[in-house]
Amino acid sequence: MITLALSKGRIFEETLPLLKAAGIQVLEDPETSRKLILGTNSPDVRVVLVRASDVPTYVQHGGADLGVVGRDVLIEHGVDGMYQPLDLNIARCRMSVAVRDDFDYAAAVKQGSRIRVATKYTEIARQHFADKGVHVDLIKLYGSMELAPLTGLADAIVDLVSTGNTLRANHLVEVEHIMEISSRLVVNQAALKLKREPLRRMIDAFASAIQA
Repeated sequence: MITLALSKGRIFEETLPLLKAAGIQVLEDPETSRKLILGTNSPDVRVVLVRASDVPTYVQHGGADLGVVGRDVLIEHGVDGMYQPLDLNIARCRMSVAVRDDFDYAAAVKQGSRIRVATKYTEIARQHFADKGVHVDLIKLYGSMELAPLTGLADAIVDLVSTGNTLRANHLVEVEHIMEISSRLVVNQAALKLKREPLRRMIDAFASAIQA
């Protein structure tokens, strides 16, 4: 049995065509089914639905043989015990710094200065500002990041941006682009040895689908 860990939403939807290229179809819609383990048309392949932030944990510790997860989550989690054979080039967005549209960011981040930054991505934010020589007080939040600058909780946020519409609606602007984000295929290293042939076939099918 091959177990694939996916999160609901955009990653799940954009992984379906790749699975189809491997001859695999998920038999139920996660948005309507209450099941957390979904069967496929292949009796040897199943999909487990987990939070995006938990995908690396399931793969790392063998709860899943492989998974699809954003680069942002991988950086925050670390990649011990996992092999990253492919950038699937799906669920693309960017990691950016944003502030209120009336905030003088350039003056705030002069060398040696200190600012308050709200983010879920503390490792990415810490490294970014360390590279700039800016001291930061990191405030970890899990949702509604845009509220932090509006309420005075933080001077800036580090968050994923897709269209930028939410930022604009809340009078925030992107002031720095940190990195491009896309989703990667990750594979448990032990599983790759024990289930080499079926996993290699899936990896090759995904690779061919990306290039098509």
